Amino acid sequence: MDEITLMSDPRVAAIPVQDCGEPLVDVRLDGSLLVDPRKQDPADAFAHLRRGVLERLLKAQAALPPGLRLLFVEGYRPPALQRSYFEEYADELRAEHPDWPEDRIRTAASRYVSPPEIAPHSAGAAVDLTLADADGRELDLGTRMNASPEESAGACYTEAPGISPEARAHRRTLGAALTGAGLVNYPTEWWHWSYGDRYWALQTGNPTALYGPKDR
Repeated sequence: MDEITLMSDPRVAAIPVQDCGEPLVDVRLDGSLLVDPRKQDPADAFAHLRRGVLERLLKAQAALPPGLRLLFVEGYRPPALQRSYFEEYADELRAEHPDWPEDRIRTAASRYVSPPEIAPHSAGAAVDLTLADADGRELDLGTRMNASPEESAGACYTEAPGISPEARAHRRTLGAALTGAGLVNYPTEWWHWSYGDRYWALQTGNPTALYGPKDR
């Protein structure tokens, strides 16, 4: 696999944000996307994205081969929830590796949960999603969604070896559609794609991020 830039890389945090002010919109309103409720929260924050990100998801879905659809799982994540996720996973790593210094814990945690201050989900810029067939059945992409590197033995990495040819083909189909619509993947999580955030800006050479952390 190529060298991976993690969310904890100082170059990500160094990207300035010039928020364009786009609102968060509910992806369920026009019924174009399949929305899975597994990450639903009491405020329904999970089903929201910045308008420009949703527009690109719909473009990506239109580019999929016949009989395939995007299956949306989670979009916007309030900053407080992001902090909770990050600290929970960091605590697991501290328990497993009591000899690791804090900077190593932060780096390792960022493979799976973004540091709260630069999290694409908290900007409404990131989406966790997968593929489904015409009947809405989730396809095999090699691991369950949100499988950690430890649980999946690294198979959650987008270019991980050892997954089935069918899962590999599905990952490539998903990636081609989303990349074609302007989104970028976080390479440690095949399901995580974003547009307009700091990580996207670094990966695409954009001088600024279009979306920063947002409270609903």
